[in-house]
Amino acid sequence: MAKPQYWLIKSEPSVYPYAQLEKDGKTQWTGVRNYEARNNLRAMKPGDLCLYYHSNEGKAVVAVAKVLAAAGPDPTAPGEDWASVDVGPAVALKQPVDLATFKATPALKDCQLLTRSRISVVPVTAEHFKLILKMGKTALPK
Repeated sequence: MAKPQYWLIKSEPSVYPYAQLEKDGKTQWTGVRNYEARNNLRAMKPGDLCLYYHSNEGKAVVAVAKVLAAAGPDPTAPGEDWASVDVGPAVALKQPVDLATFKATPALKDCQLLTRSRISVVPVTAEHFKLILKMGKTALPK
C-alpha cells in the first residue's frame, strides 16, 4: 500500500468547523475555486491525511481529517471543471497550532500555509505534518 500524502485544508469555522465534520462523520470538500487548489484536490488519494485549518477566525490547525474517496466533480459547480473529495474526521488536536506559532517556528518557514497562504488546499511534507502533530500534543489513532 502506498504511503499516505499529507495536505492542509482550510475552512472557516463559521462555515464548516471540524466539530461539524466529527458530527457528520464525513463530508464532500466542495467549493474550491482556485486552479492550484483544485489540482491539489485531484492529487489526493484515499488514506491521505489532511491538517484541518480554521481560517479567518481562529487561524489554527485544529485537527486531522482523512481522505475517504478520490477526487470527483464538484457537485456545487455542475458542468464546470472543479473537483471535490470526501473527507472524514481522524483526530482533533489536543492543542491547536495557531498561525503565530507557525510563523515563529523556523522548521516551518517553508510550509505552504505560509508560502502559499492564499491557497485553501496545499500539500504538506511528512516532516511538517509530524512536527505539527507534536506541537499539537497529538498522536494519530492506531
